[in-house]
Amino acid sequence: MDLSGYTEKNWENFYVDADVPEVCKKEPCVLGVDEAGRGPVLGPMVYGICYCPVTKHEDLKSEGVADSKTLTEEQREKIFDKIQENGDYIGWSLEVISPMYISTSMYKRPKVSLNEVSHNAAISLIKRAIAAGVKVSEVYVDTVGPPEKYEAKLQEIFPTLKVCVAKKADALFPCVSGASICAKVARDRALKGWSFPEDIEIDNWGSGYPGDAVTKNFLMNSLDPIFGFPGLVRFSWSTAEKILEEKCIPVMWKDDEEEEEKKDDTPSVLQFFARKQKESNDDKPTVPPPPKKKRYHYFTERCLAPVTSF
Repeated sequence: MDLSGYTEKNWENFYVDADVPEVCKKEPCVLGVDEAGRGPVLGPMVYGICYCPVTKHEDLKSEGVADSKTLTEEQREKIFDKIQENGDYIGWSLEVISPMYISTSMYKRPKVSLNEVSHNAAISLIKRAIAAGVKVSEVYVDTVGPPEKYEAKLQEIFPTLKVCVAKKADALFPCVSGASICAKVARDRALKGWSFPEDIEIDNWGSGYPGDAVTKNFLMNSLDPIFGFPGLVRFSWSTAEKILEEKCIPVMWKDDEEEEEKKDDTPSVLQFFARKQKESNDDKPTVPPPPKKKRYHYFTERCLAPVTSF
């Protein structure tokens, strides 16, 4: 698993794939989907798939695959090595989703939720496997959100496949367990190899979860009062947002000032109900001026302005 491309540019998302076994191009395959690192305030979230022929699905158990959360890091590494050794019938693919991408997605207008980011990653990996020639026939997914809705969404996108979305799928289906292990190993390695473009020298930030005292200490000590957190931090998490509000210098953006001016110029609703108005110099009734038109939200949400010259 070569993550050097991500280490060099850890602010961008990154794909890494195993070679597709020839047997997976010829025989119907099961494909499992799972993630690692959904909850932490630090580091990337990794989505993974693991696939093999339907006839070999139960053979994954003999390689020791199990829910990655029940295994130690050393056990996960050993099982991943076995998955690699059996590359003649087991394949996998991963998307490493950077903390920067997660946070900017959640701050977009309109907002892209973490669930939507997760769904998009799963869909992208399934399509990636099919495009690589994997003869996918069954897909098993550890749910994100209500399993019935998620399953219906995937079934609509992949109508020719058998799709099963379930809670605790990583403990129920060997291919999902395999995906869980691949994703977790990748996240652990990505964090160990993390390089700070901000020139921060620290190698212990705890578990990365908001409730961890070591992680909280890292958040407080790595904060810049003007530029905020380093790229390792998901600054859209409520824990990080609270620290930013309390410790950083407040900023008023130009867009905010323009919004305030627009509010001041907003006409009173009463003028729309007035039957007539009188001019100051005579008693002739006048029609109230039309309200000032606002820019369509498509342009304001994307901060687009008219072009006056080329």
